[in-house]
Amino acid sequence: MIGGGSNILVGDSGFDGTVIVVETTGNSYEIDACSGGMLQVAAGVNWDEFVAFTLAKKLANLESLSGIPGTVGAAPIQNIGAYGHDVSEVIARVRTYDRHEKAIKTFTADQCEFSYRDSIFKRSGDRYVILDVTFQLRRGEFSLPIKYKELAEELGVELESKVSTQELRAAVLGLRQKKGMLYDEINHNWSAGSFFVNPIVSEEIAAALPVDAPRWPQSDGSIKTSAAWLMENAGVKKGETLSGAKISDKHVLALTNSGAATATDIVELARSARARVKEKFGITLVPEVRFVGVEL
Repeated sequence: MIGGGSNILVGDSGFDGTVIVVETTGNSYEIDACSGGMLQVAAGVNWDEFVAFTLAKKLANLESLSGIPGTVGAAPIQNIGAYGHDVSEVIARVRTYDRHEKAIKTFTADQCEFSYRDSIFKRSGDRYVILDVTFQLRRGEFSLPIKYKELAEELGVELESKVSTQELRAAVLGLRQKKGMLYDEINHNWSAGSFFVNPIVSEEIAAALPVDAPRWPQSDGSIKTSAAWLMENAGVKKGETLSGAKISDKHVLALTNSGAATATDIVELARSARARVKEKFGITLVPEVRFVGVEL
């Protein structure tokens, strides 16, 4: 079962079975001047088109997730996020088809067991087919406080500032373009996005990192750091190649295919990068990309 197929790496031998691509479309919504908007959106809807739709309706809180590829139905599986915000913050419920019980099952936000780039749906393999997602969005045209220095600098404002949602969306799309993280049919820099998730480590491990390593404290006392920073400081370089696979010229987290790479090439390049980070910092990077018929 796939949505946009933007977050998978399929082995060179392919997949010996049936692939179902979810392409359902449509939405229903209610918008109140005070309480905001409640939107029920089909799983096959393009994610970024949905984000643009919400901003056009003067609904806020999804603007920082602009430009993420894939579909609405895939968003809760990965608990997609960017620039300090995750989609779980605005999900009210997820309606699924349970392939084990052969029945429709609806999950509230709490029942989804969301965590950083994870959910009950991701941990359950292909048990649940997501049919639609209901979002609760804030009525307004100003963003949430900006918490990422990179984004604040792009906008020319201070941290914790607020800007218009459309201005923030434009800045996020601009940053993603600079990093080669927007799909471009002309300039091939194809990847599955960020190959590794940002590690969440203990305070002790974080304290042992160099002083300039990024640190984002979590509510449970753990520390999130940057996978890209770890890779670059372990000697992984932009533009590095292995057969047809290449570390993006624009962003070290993206492992790209110029058109000639095999899945084996991508995996070997990922293994090399992960090994160098492990040797230098003692941290094992966890892949964000999902694998079909291949293992890291």
